[in-house]
Amino acid sequence: MTEDTHALPRILVLRGGAIGDFVCTLPALAALRARWPGAYIELLGYPHVAALAAEAGLVDRVRSLDQADVAQLFSFAPRIGQEQAAALRAFDLVLSYLYDPYGTLRENLRDAGVRQVLYGDPRVRAEHAADHLMKPLEELAIYPAGESEPRLELGPEAAREGRRRLPVPGQDAVLLHPGSGSAAKNWPLARFLALADQIAAERLGAPVFLVGEADDAIAAELARRPDRPVLAGLPLAQVARVLSACRAYVGNDSGITHLAAALGRPTVALFGPSDAAAWGPRGRHVRIFRSAEPTTESLAEMEPETILHGLCALLD
Repeated sequence: MTEDTHALPRILVLRGGAIGDFVCTLPALAALRARWPGAYIELLGYPHVAALAAEAGLVDRVRSLDQADVAQLFSFAPRIGQEQAAALRAFDLVLSYLYDPYGTLRENLRDAGVRQVLYGDPRVRAEHAADHLMKPLEELAIYPAGESEPRLELGPEAAREGRRRLPVPGQDAVLLHPGSGSAAKNWPLARFLALADQIAAERLGAPVFLVGEADDAIAAELARRPDRPVLAGLPLAQVARVLSACRAYVGNDSGITHLAAALGRPTVALFGPSDAAAWGPRGRHVRIFRSAEPTTESLAEMEPETILHGLCALLD
């Protein structure tokens, strides 16, 4: 697709994956929007995550990947009806980040009449995920100027709503997220609690713990510390709003940490067994601490004082 093919091209992006995977795709979405500001961009993904891109104006519509007509596109003998084929033909470009090792999805899209199909392998190997996911756009002569940096701008109303949800009105909240998608990536909760005490003692802000649906054990432990406010069970859209309103954020290698960095918050990220070179959050105000060895045990040895000093440097 060339820039003068259509004044208002129609683009379909297919993207699965978890929160962090999606956040690392934001530079590609932003690049498409910057190249063709008037384009219609539709995103097939997981709505609770992908809706953030719509709120930020990067896409015009979000639909769910969990539909029978999408599953058909992976079939070696697809039954694509006339209505579905016509809907696919209406797009000038389809950019797919769905794992497609045999090219079945791409072949079916072309057979349905899609003019141009680009594929980005969702598996990240030798470079940062955000840079890797930008690679398919080189076929459109779209190249990043330097490192690809995920950015998500939700607007002032989102921050106002986030402030209303914070349990520390009138204070600058420092959000601490002690969970992640894997317990092996978690800095011990006792360390987070010690850090919270130091943040309060240094008057850097009011520590607030953020826990998700998968953090039941952490939530139960925090219930024993009623002096430390906890935000629990918020849908992702509300988490994003709260993050946009906080003064700073500290968390493990998780999708929420990527989200905090993309929202421009001063972000301290703690990495142990996972690869920070490929999956470390990027942002204007990000500090990544890596454990001495890439193990959970080495991560546990990082001292709260070290993390506190990094947070102070960011806030200064």
